Amino acid sequence: MELRTATDREIASQPQMWARGLEFTDRVRDLLIAPGERVLAIGCGTSAFVSQVYAHLRENAGFGETDWALASEMPTRRRYDRVIAITRSATTTEVVDALAALAPGARRIGVIAVPGQRIDDYLDDRILLDWADETSVVQTRFPTTLITMIRAAVGQDVSASIAQCEAAVVDPLPVVASDFDHLVFLGTGWTLGLAHEAALKTRESAQAWAESYPAMDYRHGPIAVAGPRSLVWMFGEPPAGLVDDVRATGATVVTDSLDPLVQLVRAQRLGVDLADSRGLNPDTPRALSRSVVLTTGN
Repeated sequence: MELRTATDREIASQPQMWARGLEFTDRVRDLLIAPGERVLAIGCGTSAFVSQVYAHLRENAGFGETDWALASEMPTRRRYDRVIAITRSATTTEVVDALAALAPGARRIGVIAVPGQRIDDYLDDRILLDWADETSVVQTRFPTTLITMIRAAVGQDVSASIAQCEAAVVDPLPVVASDFDHLVFLGTGWTLGLAHEAALKTRESAQAWAESYPAMDYRHGPIAVAGPRSLVWMFGEPPAGLVDDVRATGATVVTDSLDPLVQLVRAQRLGVDLADSRGLNPDTPRALSRSVVLTTGN
């Protein structure tokens, strides 16, 4: 894998970032797991999808009711013991505004990569991942490192995923990105958030037509636009019969036995390869910035 851009280098650094993240498992468990509490996780863009993954992992591990929401659509009529705000830049307007609008009572935890920002005024505690911060506008290692830490904190053994990731950042991809002009990512359970994130990565990096759906729901309409120039990428174990149904449309299917988070790393690389084939720089995608900071009236 030739490391031409900051995005390339940050993707390649993920095995080391994940291993370092495990050093903070106890702190993550203390602040994010909170057994028995009712918890809400919020974010925007990539951070919203990490919130989705977190909510599923925490609740399904038996630690308590866990919701997630886009920060701009945060539930305002529900009571939570704890609100987790995920924002790499620590400056995203919708996240800061959501925390400012919270009714008293909920403990507010921030997961950020940059200290000393306005969000600090609204936090009771924070997890600072400045060592996993990124130069690229497109997030890769910050969210996957956080997900690795969460998985370890809920009791999953992630050692195999780190080993697999070391190979995934250098091994050839299963397809040639430029062969496709329509990309679909499917997941189920906690991997649905990964599917949404994979689609976002390819949209951001390569201005691609990329979609994401729950795997079982894909046959309920979206499959109608699949065809020979479509790539359908499945996270985790595909539902029975779905691979055959998709292949019948002429689409190419990617499915394997790799850890789902490692599959996301390969999808990140796919987006960068597609960007390269289109003459685009994934470090500075069109119309995007590192953080969305809104001014009054926006």
